[in-house]
Amino acid sequence: MGYRLSKIYTRTGDQGTTGLGPKQRVPKDHPRIEAIGTIDELNALLGLLLAHSIPHSLHQSLTPIQHELFDLGGELSIPPTLIIQASQVQALERLLDNLNEELPPLKEFILPGGTIPAGICHLARTTCRRAERRLVSLAKEESVNAESLKYLNRLSDLLFVMARELTRTAGAKEILWEKHR
Repeated sequence: MGYRLSKIYTRTGDQGTTGLGPKQRVPKDHPRIEAIGTIDELNALLGLLLAHSIPHSLHQSLTPIQHELFDLGGELSIPPTLIIQASQVQALERLLDNLNEELPPLKEFILPGGTIPAGICHLARTTCRRAERRLVSLAKEESVNAESLKYLNRLSDLLFVMARELTRTAGAKEILWEKHR
C-alpha cells in the first residue's frame, strides 16, 4: 500500500472547492464541510488537552474519542457512509455516568475555567456544541446519521463533566455563576 498522504498540497482546492468521496467536489463553505471542519477543530482541542498533564483515566478515555471523531469526519466525507453506531453513544453515556457519580451535584451554573486543562476541556465542549449545530444544519439539507448527532450531543455533556473532574482532581474550585451580582 502506498502512502496515504504522499503529497500534502494538490492545488485542487485553489478555486474554493474540496473533494468528498469518489470524485465529488463541493464548495469549501458547504454545510457538510463546515461540519467536518468543526469536528476537526474539536479533535485538535482534544489533542491540546491530551498534551497537558491530566488523570490517566481521562487520557485513556479521550484517545479513543479522537479516533471516533476522525471516523465521524470520514463518515461525513464519504456520504452515505455510516460509521458511528449506537454502541459508541452508549459507551459515552456509561463514561459520563461513571464520571458524574464522583462529582458534587450542581446547584448553579459554573463559569468555564478552573485550571488550564479544564479550560481547554470547556473550549472543546463549546466547539463540540458548534459541531452539533453544524450537523443539524446539514441534516436540514441532506441525510445525516442520527447516531452521529446523538454522539456529538453526549460528547459535549461528557466534556462538561470531564472539565468538572479536571477542576476537582487539581484541587481547584469551581466558580459558580452569580446572578444579579
